[in-house]
Amino acid sequence: MTRRRFEELVADALDTIPAELTRAMDNVVVLVEDRNDEDPELLGLYEGVALTERTSSYGGVLPDRISVYQDAILEICADADEVVHEVAVTVVHEVAHHFGIDEDTLHRLGWG
Repeated sequence: MTRRRFEELVADALDTIPAELTRAMDNVVVLVEDRNDEDPELLGLYEGVALTERTSSYGGVLPDRISVYQDAILEICADADEVVHEVAVTVVHEVAHHFGIDEDTLHRLGWG
């Protein structure tokens, strides 16, 4: 799958998030990368200060990063339909971290 097509899938996944939530997202960028250097099997990663953790002193910082790892996702998927599904799950999972939702809660909700 080309990078362009994969990026389209990430954009499509972001479009499925309700508008009231995407409007609340602040100072965050979503990137497609090949793999995570430290954990090559990782599908996605949120790096930053969750909205629930930001205080009045938050400001003047670089954007939070949501990375979606194309090669890792493609490696675990058997076909294009699985890729679409896994990208959607990964994007929602990492956006949830931006909103301060932890791993245990995500797993209980089926977004593990």
